[in-house]
Amino acid sequence: MQLRLLPFEYAVRNLGRSPFRLAASVFGCALVVVLVLAAGGFVRGMYQSLRVQHSASNVMLLGAGSEESTERSQIQQNAAALLAASVPGIQRRLGVDYVSPEVHMALVVGTDGEASEESHTAVFRGVTDAAFLVHPEVQIVDGRAARPGSDELIVGRFAATRLGVDASTIAVGKRLWFDDRAWLIVGQFAAPRTVMDAEIWVPLTDLQIATKRDTLSCVVATLGEADFADVEIWCAQRLDLELVAMRESDYYASLLAFYGPVRAMVWVTACLIGLGGLFGGLNTMHAAFASRVRELGTLQTLGFSRRAIGISFLQESGIAAAAGGILAAMVGIVFIDGIAVRFSMGAFAIVVDAPVLLIGLLAGAGIGVVGVMPALWQCLRLPIVQALRSEGI
Repeated sequence: MQLRLLPFEYAVRNLGRSPFRLAASVFGCALVVVLVLAAGGFVRGMYQSLRVQHSASNVMLLGAGSEESTERSQIQQNAAALLAASVPGIQRRLGVDYVSPEVHMALVVGTDGEASEESHTAVFRGVTDAAFLVHPEVQIVDGRAARPGSDELIVGRFAATRLGVDASTIAVGKRLWFDDRAWLIVGQFAAPRTVMDAEIWVPLTDLQIATKRDTLSCVVATLGEADFADVEIWCAQRLDLELVAMRESDYYASLLAFYGPVRAMVWVTACLIGLGGLFGGLNTMHAAFASRVRELGTLQTLGFSRRAIGISFLQESGIAAAAGGILAAMVGIVFIDGIAVRFSMGAFAIVVDAPVLLIGLLAGAGIGVVGVMPALWQCLRLPIVQALRSEGI
């Protein structure tokens, strides 16, 4: 026997019977989905900022025993030149080797002048011109590159977020103070979806002089015809240098794993928030259906089965949840996507992309379906006669 369903228009028209109930359902679902989008975008942004996508051929030389952190690593000043001269096949263009000696440090800087009482911790990277070759995702979007010996530097787009100051404070033409002198900001660069987006780049020799350091943190090189094994063998042969070779992608993958508990905590928080929203939805749906018990009994006397009535009310709840999910998706794309978030490695942007939107919309659909089930079950389990006499439960 074919199941006789209620018309779809019945569910649609029922939504307009109580505007307040409809608004509560839509905005309640939208709030939960927005929170899920924020949590998902946070995890997604952190994942993308710590995942090297542009070049799987980059290799890093670090100090032995310091593979987990470039800031703790120290290697000899001539390591970059020795690598370029000893390992054939390193990428080269117009006589320039794709080998970048770098110093990574966290320093305290001031933004209001030498006498400023406020100070901020910034992530610095001492670089040469070769850094722009091995990190092609870095593009100067305002101003120019810093010149060695001129007390100049360039800042990433999210450096202000990392410092905890307004973006205008470190705009091109402003100054940062460290090493008891002012450094002119001559450029701003963008490195989308990487940790470099929150760094401050200084000419290598200038940073070494300012910090009284005669060693490097790492050397980043781009492999051309050479293999990663060639670099590993060279490091094994030069025991005097105490070097270890890592793929750049592997280094950031280890950092991503290190922040795994943080991502898990964010997801747990999002789930708890979603659970609270689900219970709120249960209360809303119970209040909505408790006053319609007589209506359900009347539909049964007209020949509609409880299954058909349940499907109709699921459609009604699903439409409200879908509206809330779409509203939340619009809020996420317009107001949440791209927000800079500060963390120990620097800063990254929340990413609300297709996978995150899918998770949010599925969460909204789940609230629409699961939220209505207990109230619907409590209403439909009553005998028809009792339902017709009832004015609510």
